[in-house]
Amino acid sequence: MDRVKIDFKDGVADVRMTRADKMNAIDSEMFEGLVQAGRALKEDRSVRAVVLSGEGRAFCAGLDMGSFAAMGSGDRQAGDPKLFERSESGANRAQLAAWVWQELPVPVIAAVHGVAYGGGLQIALGADIRIVAPDAKLSVMEVKWGLIPDMSGTQTLRRLVRQDVAKELTFSGRVFSGKEAVELGLATRTSDNPLDAARDLAREIALKSPDAIRAAKRLLNESWQGTVEAGLKLEETLQRSLIGKPNQIESVKANFEKRPPQFKD
Repeated sequence: MDRVKIDFKDGVADVRMTRADKMNAIDSEMFEGLVQAGRALKEDRSVRAVVLSGEGRAFCAGLDMGSFAAMGSGDRQAGDPKLFERSESGANRAQLAAWVWQELPVPVIAAVHGVAYGGGLQIALGADIRIVAPDAKLSVMEVKWGLIPDMSGTQTLRRLVRQDVAKELTFSGRVFSGKEAVELGLATRTSDNPLDAARDLAREIALKSPDAIRAAKRLLNESWQGTVEAGLKLEETLQRSLIGKPNQIESVKANFEKRPPQFKD
C-alpha cells in the first residue's frame, strides 16, 4: 500500500497516511490504501488497538485538488467510479475509508495535527477516540466545493454533537481549532503531541483483556443509539460470553497475584 503504512508492536497497529508532500490529501490510491488497511486489521486477532495518523505537516487535507479541478471543468464523472461500489456493510468505498475504523472490533485512536479538512475530518471521526493538537485546524469543508459530507460523516457526526451544531459546521464550512473541537464534542481531548498521546493510550488498552475490550466496543457502538431493552439484553449477552473464559480468569488471577496479565489473542 503506497499511501498507507502499518507498523505493529505489542498488539498496537500504527497506521499512517504517507502522502506527506500533499498533506495526505485523498486520491484513489489513498481511498484504497485506507480500505485495505482497515480490512486487514479487522481480520487480525493479534491487534488489540489501532493508532491512525498522518505523516508530515497534517493529518489529512481532504480530497485531492485534482478531483475538484475536474469537477470545475464540468466533468460529472470526476473521480474513480469504483468509489461508489458498495460493500457488504452498505458503505461504498469512499465511505468505507472512514467507516471501516468503526467496523474494526478493537479501539481506533486518531492522532490529529495540522489540518483535518473535509474527508480528512470524516476519517478522523471514524475513529473511536480523537486526540488533537490544540492548534489543529478542522472543518466540515465540503460546502466550499458545493458538496455535502459523503464519507460517513452523517453517521459519525450525529453520535458526537447536537444536530444544530452539525448543521452550523456543515452549512458554514468554517475552520475551527482542536481546542474548540473538544468543546464541541468532536474530539476527545487535546495534546501538544497527539501522536505520542495516542500511542500511550493504545499501549494501555493493549494491556487489558482483548475479549473485554472487543466486547466493550461492540456494546457501546450498538447500544448507544438503540433502545434501553436492546442495550440491557446486549450487556447480559456479552457479559455471559466473557465470564469464566481464559482471558477473564487471567484478569482476576493477575490482579490478585499483583502481576502483569498474560492474555491470549
